[in-house]
Amino acid sequence: HAASAEFPIPPSRLFLRPMRAWSVAIQLVTTRAFQTTKAFRPRALTPVFTTALSVSTTAADNMCKTTAISEGNPLLQSWAAQPFHLPPFEEINPGHFQPALEAAMEAHIADLEAIASCTDNDFDSILGAYDRAGSLYSKVCGVYGNYISSLNTPDMQEVQSAMAPILSRHRSKCYNIPGLFEKMTSMYDIREEMANKGEWTAEQVRLAERVYTAFVRMGVKLNEEEKKEYGDIQVELATLQTKFMQNILKDEETWEMVITAEDMAGCPEDLVAAARQAAVDRGHEGADEYVITLGRSLVEPFLTYSTRRDLRKKAFDAWTSRGELSEERDNLAIATKILRLRKRQANLMGHTTFSEYQTEDTMAQNPENVMNLCMDVWKRAKEAADKERAMMESFLSEKGDELEGGIQPWDWRFYAEQVRQANFNFDESELKPYLSLDAVTNAVFDVSNKLYGLKYVKRDDIKAYHKDVNVYEVRRAKKDSPDEDELVAIFLHDNFSRAHKSSGAWMSEYRTQTKNLIEGADPIEGVPIVSNNNNFAKGSGATLLSFDDGTTLFHEMGHGHHGMLSDCTYEYLASTSVLKDFVELPSQLMEHWLEEPVVLKEHAKHYKTGETVPDDLLARLKAASLFNEGFATVEYTACALLDMAVHSLSEYDDDFDLSEFEKKYLAEIGMPQGIVMRHRPAHFAHLFASSSYASGYYVYQWAQVLDNDVFAAFQETGDVFDAETAERCRRCIYSAGNTVAPQDLFKAFRGREPDTSFFLKNKGMA
Repeated sequence: HAASAEFPIPPSRLFLRPMRAWSVAIQLVTTRAFQTTKAFRPRALTPVFTTALSVSTTAADNMCKTTAISEGNPLLQSWAAQPFHLPPFEEINPGHFQPALEAAMEAHIADLEAIASCTDNDFDSILGAYDRAGSLYSKVCGVYGNYISSLNTPDMQEVQSAMAPILSRHRSKCYNIPGLFEKMTSMYDIREEMANKGEWTAEQVRLAERVYTAFVRMGVKLNEEEKKEYGDIQVELATLQTKFMQNILKDEETWEMVITAEDMAGCPEDLVAAARQAAVDRGHEGADEYVITLGRSLVEPFLTYSTRRDLRKKAFDAWTSRGELSEERDNLAIATKILRLRKRQANLMGHTTFSEYQTEDTMAQNPENVMNLCMDVWKRAKEAADKERAMMESFLSEKGDELEGGIQPWDWRFYAEQVRQANFNFDESELKPYLSLDAVTNAVFDVSNKLYGLKYVKRDDIKAYHKDVNVYEVRRAKKDSPDEDELVAIFLHDNFSRAHKSSGAWMSEYRTQTKNLIEGADPIEGVPIVSNNNNFAKGSGATLLSFDDGTTLFHEMGHGHHGMLSDCTYEYLASTSVLKDFVELPSQLMEHWLEEPVVLKEHAKHYKTGETVPDDLLARLKAASLFNEGFATVEYTACALLDMAVHSLSEYDDDFDLSEFEKKYLAEIGMPQGIVMRHRPAHFAHLFASSSYASGYYVYQWAQVLDNDVFAAFQETGDVFDAETAERCRRCIYSAGNTVAPQDLFKAFRGREPDTSFFLKNKGMA
């Protein structure tokens, strides 16, 4: 997650997680609270308008207005009576959000105007206050952002559509308050001098630099006419991106394939049970009715195991056509408008293409560096995929089977699984009984404890926004008193797929870690509230996970660690507010521990018998682990390449056809037969549901170079739980946020530049 999106919803940071081998398992969620506008995520949740500055008359007037509005609106009232100052979930309804957001925006502007007019020019009065500003806005938007991704009912979608342009206007206004940029510039200009004098810390210098960069990248140096156009572009983008995501949600909510038990021939027991549960959830009461939805946790296993080629094709065609299943929901037209607006946005900022603008503030620095990495991997991945297809064709030939048209995209997963079983004697359905959701959750909590000392205490007495969401206190031993522990974070675990929830998996925050609290604030307001969201198909009994599902759960906990272990002074720099091609390092790093035999032997227990997973099964899992990596890598890398290519166009003519561009570009780079992009343009939410991952989908691959190198440091000690390495990892990867440039954090951990050899070796592509 590079940290926030421009959706423009503040505070909630939504992080995506790729499946094993980079295929991203998320249809990006709607929001990602402005990455560059971290400034608008203040911490303190006490009297909204109080900053280190004196409250202006205008702010005081606004406080009176807000007090009147807040009566009866739980979003605007104090949450001090709630455990850990959590939101009062049971009292919140969609009608509360618009008035709460409007009051919060007004209060936020008052805070920023107070900074702009402040006569004191010291760090705390300007940058410290800026980091604290808008506490009510942060509080309300933290809930709003999570609701529109996890509980986006029709009523919430109406609110979202209405608020998208309003929030975008607010975002632009926050950067263009008269005198505010001048204050930030004054801080930026003296940063080196103050550091040399020993009056500013390195973190304060970094804050001055990141805030200044954010303002510049939001167009504050443009003339008034250009600023208006830039703001208008942001409003239109917000509206279009909201519609793009809602169209995907509608397709996923409405499409279903109703079949019988006989139609599920070849499917394992847990998939049959999940399809039956989906039928019940969707109101199909017939005893022999089963439903395959467009949720990845149902459709991918069906494509893998179903012996019915006709039904596989039907499910695949619908799955890869989300966003264009109805003429009323034409996401290709929306995406084309978005591309044109982004191109103009880049032009206003002095760039020829949007990809130049986006990569300017990343580790990669420019599109060329991105393409060099992706094309190198692409060549290797194509070779691996071609070998995999040859193995499947040989398998078919040996059986004497003929497949009309050869291996098609709806066939690949099915025959890959057949070859995996034949050549490696590995059937994933053998492993799933050992990977119940409870077992994998216990495993990830145990790894978290062994590495970073975190303990998870379930709080059944605390109710969240849905009955399936579990709430935990996260605690660890005090440094100066190991026999006592202290609260580190509050953790919400939302694991199941359901109606009105975005597909995929992500991490978000209701509250971000900070030490820069308003004077007199309760310290609990600096303790993060972190949420991990998955979309596992809920079984009628135990929920059994595939190994990829387990990897996703570990991935999200990596993002969760990034939020929970954050140890920064300023919220603006805390947690996941890092450059986007660094943000997936903490998440992908965590995935490695699920592959460790020591973890699986301790936690992979049969959900019925309690039997430990057999050594022979683990050996077969390892032997088969690299098979089909070519396919998975091609699926992902094709998306990353097309993302960069389509955003590198300097013009989009009137007759530009995104679907035709997809077809021609994939032919140009030699897309292997039988594979399609994991996310086709009409449902490529990473690109078109926000701007955060636009020209940035490459970040998973970039971060894989880093995470494989970091994990190698653990392996080199001979103990994947080595305490010294884990502490260095906590300090350099998970706790530092954006207080230090990411390339410097990596060097501090590894003592050198990243080495791609670990990444290529682990993917079988060295």
